[in-house]
Amino acid sequence: MSTDAAIVRAPAPLRPAHSLVAGVVAVAAAGAVLARGGVSGWSAVEAATAALLVWVAAIDVETHLLPNWLVLPATGLVLAASALLDRSSFVEHAVWMVVAGAFFALAAALRPRDLGMGDVKFVLLLGALLGRQVLPALAIGCCLIGAVALALIVRHGRPALRRYIPLGPFIAAGALAVLLLSSH
Repeated sequence: MSTDAAIVRAPAPLRPAHSLVAGVVAVAAAGAVLARGGVSGWSAVEAATAALLVWVAAIDVETHLLPNWLVLPATGLVLAASALLDRSSFVEHAVWMVVAGAFFALAAALRPRDLGMGDVKFVLLLGALLGRQVLPALAIGCCLIGAVALALIVRHGRPALRRYIPLGPFIAAGALAVLLLSSH
């Protein structure tokens, strides 16, 4: 057992330190998603989840942790809402949740210092919410984090390779982009 494996981390907080700012941005994201999708049961689920994505991303920026107490229940609720509100898309959402989660779990197993299990659980939430649209959301998020990493390398050189960049905000941004720009 390595010494890293023996480190016990405190659980992520349930609110970011800058909760007012995160709350305003979360409400704005939810409003934008509602405005884009119209008023329906599923668009309310999307809007509430969009707000949660912003909130959890703010926590990840500050603590480098994604709170299980928020992400896991939300995943179950979104999947249950999918089953209740649109049975025809439930299977798609469930399958893509598992596929995206499995892919990230494999990546986390191969590169545990670069990707955490919180990221895997966060991707489960995105799969439950977006179904097959999780792929473009993750592609956008990965491109965003790649651009930030490249900018850090250009500015700081090789030492930038040892920097930790939280993934949550970038994949949340990808999910928000898909929610706002896709033609459901």
